[in-house]
Amino acid sequence: MKTRIAVALLSLLAVQPFVASLAAQDVAEPDRRIVTKVVPEYPNIARAMHIQGSVRIDVLVEPNGKVKSFDAKGGHPVLVQSAEDALRQWKWEPASHETHQVIELRFTP
Repeated sequence: MKTRIAVALLSLLAVQPFVASLAAQDVAEPDRRIVTKVVPEYPNIARAMHIQGSVRIDVLVEPNGKVKSFDAKGGHPVLVQSAEDALRQWKWEPASHETHQVIELRFTP
C-alpha cells in the first residue's frame, strides 16, 4: 500500500511542472496583440502597508480594441484598483468580435 502511494505521489510530482508551465503560458500570452500598454502605479498605501503580489484580471475587449469590462480573478483589492485604472487605458488590435483577455500584473515596491 505504501509503495502505491509513493508511486502515485511521484507521478503527480513529475506531471505538476508541465501543468504549471501550461497555466503560466495561458496568462502570459493574450490572444490579441496589445497596441497600447500603460504600467500601473504602485499605490502609496500599498507601499506603506508593504503589500505586494500579483493581480489577475479577465478583461473583456471590444472589437475596436478598447476595454469594455473587468473581472478581477485574484489579488489584493488595493492592487486590483490600480491595475484596473491602468487597464482602462490599454488598447488591443482590432478584431471581428469581443474577446476575453486574462492579464496578470505583478506589483513589487
